[in-house]
Amino acid sequence: MKLGDVGNEAAAALGKPLDGVRVLALEQMQSLPYATQLLARLGADVVKVEHPKGGESGRGSLPAMTDPEGRQVGATFLRNNLGKRSICIDLKSDEGRRLVLDLAPHFDVVCENSKAGAMDRLGLGWEAIHAASPRTIHLSVSGFGQTGSPYDRWPAYAPIAEAMSGIYEFKRQGDDPPAVAPMGGLGDIGSGLFATIGVLAALRHRDATGEGQRVDIAMLDAMVAITDLVTNFWSLGLRNGDLGPLIMHGFRASDGWFIIQVGREHQFAKLVEVIGHPEWVDDPRFATRQGWIDHLDDVLRPAIESWASSRTKVQACDDMATIGVAAGPCYSDEEVVADEHVAARNMLVEMPRTDGVEQPVLIPGNPVKLSNVAEGPETRVPWLGEHTDEVLAEELGLDAARIAELRESGVIA
Repeated sequence: MKLGDVGNEAAAALGKPLDGVRVLALEQMQSLPYATQLLARLGADVVKVEHPKGGESGRGSLPAMTDPEGRQVGATFLRNNLGKRSICIDLKSDEGRRLVLDLAPHFDVVCENSKAGAMDRLGLGWEAIHAASPRTIHLSVSGFGQTGSPYDRWPAYAPIAEAMSGIYEFKRQGDDPPAVAPMGGLGDIGSGLFATIGVLAALRHRDATGEGQRVDIAMLDAMVAITDLVTNFWSLGLRNGDLGPLIMHGFRASDGWFIIQVGREHQFAKLVEVIGHPEWVDDPRFATRQGWIDHLDDVLRPAIESWASSRTKVQACDDMATIGVAAGPCYSDEEVVADEHVAARNMLVEMPRTDGVEQPVLIPGNPVKLSNVAEGPETRVPWLGEHTDEVLAEELGLDAARIAELRESGVIA
């Protein structure tokens, strides 16, 4: 899908569910920017507040491209900021803080993802925003939440919350070090999804009460929820990453690896039949599910991999699907980019580069598919401060002379 394309054009005339909702985002990196990009894709008008010198920290990530002014635009920024507008305000200046408080009543949601207490110290936390605009919802995303955590002084990125959820130890083998960030920004995106749910619930609640409220999302809370098996399995007696008697392992085919999941007896019967050993259904070694695991490496794996050696990983999974056994190929990055499902579901958005490189930047599309809502059109990420004058003039009525004065003093850029 390219910028400007529209999927499900028949629904375009129906508008989007968040048309009219306005979001002022004091955000950086990924956890909150992912949430606000999703809100923008659902129709919200998102105005992003960045520092006048260099913008938010996601712009400084690597790899990167350069914008039309020759400034670096990093990968983290590129994949989390489609459809937004950018304004530059120095939040550490008195006039800059005043601008944000003056803007707050014009927006349904004011959100930030700084370390707990940082916005309070700037005079832009929940109490200040609520006093300036009681109907405005205030969203905070932080490592450990705004209240009650002994870790609230710690800075946090996604891998920190992921590690503290227990999942790294759960998956670690022997004396190997933990595999860090095995799923990219799981802690960021997971937090962003819960933040989106919180905002939608708060908007609905405001419809009923007329009052805005605080939405407080902790990345560690989000990760404890997502890695639910860590604590749940512990409570049921499983320890140290024990998944119980479940075949959920990788096997080698002729061109790579694929995954099989079998957890029920009828699935096991179908599995051993397709690999040419139906007699194993009645074999005493496999009389219990634990037997499947006890004999996985010495009996089952050699048989499965011998069967799969004459098949590609996709063919092996297709054959498994035919008999009702769940299996999936382990795709490489290039295979994901070229996958037919990904294309059919508009799950990659192409943003042309502005620095002469032919390969466009690929940004994950919107996974929320609604039958009465058109997908897109997507618009590119904003260049730093691109919409500062526009927003301050439209929302606060500032004239060109006042905007020039604020720019000259360094309050805006």
